[in-house]
Amino acid sequence: RSIGGLSFPTSWSPRGRRAGRAVLGSGAVCVGSCAKTVPCGPRTKVNVLSPGLIMGWLLGSAVNGKLLLLPGKFLLLPSKLPVLLSTSPQFFSLQMMKFAWDNYKLYALGKNELRPLTKNGHIGNMFGGLRGATVVDALDTLYIMELEEEFQEAKKWVEKSFDLNVNGEASLFEVNIRYVGGLLATYYLTGEEVFKSKALELGEKLLPAFNTPTGIPRGVINLGSGMSWSWGWASAGSSILAEFGTLHLEFLHLSELSGNPVFAEKVMNIRKVLNRVEKPQGLYPNFLSPVTGNWVQHHVSIGGLGDSFYEYLIKSWLMSDKKDSEAKKMYDDALEAIEKHLVKKSAGGLTYIAEWRGGVLDHKMGHLACFSGGMIALGAEHAGEERKQHYMDLAAEITSTCHESYAHTKLGPEAFRFDAGTEAMATRLSERYYILRPEVVESYMYMWRLTHDPKYRQWGWEVVKALEKHCRVEAGFSGIRDVYTTTPTHDNMQQSFFLAETLKYLYLLFCEDDVLSLDDWVFNTEAHPLPPDPKEPRAQQDKEPDYIGHGNC
Repeated sequence: RSIGGLSFPTSWSPRGRRAGRAVLGSGAVCVGSCAKTVPCGPRTKVNVLSPGLIMGWLLGSAVNGKLLLLPGKFLLLPSKLPVLLSTSPQFFSLQMMKFAWDNYKLYALGKNELRPLTKNGHIGNMFGGLRGATVVDALDTLYIMELEEEFQEAKKWVEKSFDLNVNGEASLFEVNIRYVGGLLATYYLTGEEVFKSKALELGEKLLPAFNTPTGIPRGVINLGSGMSWSWGWASAGSSILAEFGTLHLEFLHLSELSGNPVFAEKVMNIRKVLNRVEKPQGLYPNFLSPVTGNWVQHHVSIGGLGDSFYEYLIKSWLMSDKKDSEAKKMYDDALEAIEKHLVKKSAGGLTYIAEWRGGVLDHKMGHLACFSGGMIALGAEHAGEERKQHYMDLAAEITSTCHESYAHTKLGPEAFRFDAGTEAMATRLSERYYILRPEVVESYMYMWRLTHDPKYRQWGWEVVKALEKHCRVEAGFSGIRDVYTTTPTHDNMQQSFFLAETLKYLYLLFCEDDVLSLDDWVFNTEAHPLPPDPKEPRAQQDKEPDYIGHGNC
């Protein structure tokens, strides 16, 4: 706690040792002898400082210009710290997380999102009266980054103020991926029972949505009465593929933790319905009737309305310890059909995934579809040798196309097109906005982990700088209305998924591979990490508190 008369923040504490190298504090900086600072590297033998100590300096904790003596006779001159930090991408993402959280806490704690321009909170009507979406979405990111004081603030809110006895219309999909997923992940990371109990209680409230003739859940549910219905904009009362197809990971964990098989039974029944219905050209349309079990429209998209259904097929297989062969076959068959009918190459040589409307192609990609580069790479790791390189190449090409859509301001539009000479650009004013979405950096993270091509870290650093330049405002981060102008208008919304996904993926991009290793964790579609073996939280499996690899950034 004190060296040479200098006091440290109480959040600073040594973590475990691994292979003779200090493993101490995520976002750490390396310190060489004779006060020479050196960049962190996977084989650099160094002493390190935790982000809690660094943040203490940045926020005003005095060091009086003295040399800081560390064990092992390493020295650090505090005056050199800003130089090092200015080139530390992982520290930038940590600092961005703290800035986003601190402003949310100051102006909007308990609301669902922060409005950073007007410095107030936003509730919205997506979560059925539930509050604190940003709290629950941010919990695991705060924990992973070792922002311990901030994590305790979030935990305290969940313990004291998170009320599940609400009455209002909620998106089954959003409540599941943000709230249930966030609570489950934080339980597995910490072993804290409060997160488990809240997840199970909330999961129970979602079950009435499955009370349909087919067992395909409706998209909207009143969390108080249990009544459910379809979205008013959904064709003929249909359910949405990406919504009912993105429940599997969380519901299997709910069954394991509760001992109640009903959650698993509900999602396995969805599989049965999908396997029974005929797929046009092997493709899965986006709209399915929960009454008849038949497709309502033949609109196919790997972006909005379809996206995470495909993601959860390959991830269900991985989470089953590669035993769920049905999920793997569904994924392989779907990807084969997508590649045959939807994957195209532009006149300029960019590979993209078009949308399909009853056999007619719409040559556009949504930002949401940019997750697919990472998904295809993840699946390629487990493909046969004859297909592995093919799919890795396809994943790299799609990720490169999404990077190209970021070319102007290093942030990308909601949708971009490939027609009439257009190459990965939004051609409509209504598609030019960016709402702090994570899908592009998600693919950068997966591609880095699976190839270690340095360009993905370079591209991620471009995004960090662009977020700081274009989206950071006085009291948080805001989406922008036009990515093609260097003086953007802000939308006054700090989305909860910015803290759950965008900043987490950027942070992990610059960490070593053993920080939330892809061998040990499966991310839900909101970037909440879940273990393949759900029986016991990791905090109880490992004696060391750095079980997820704290500090190897």
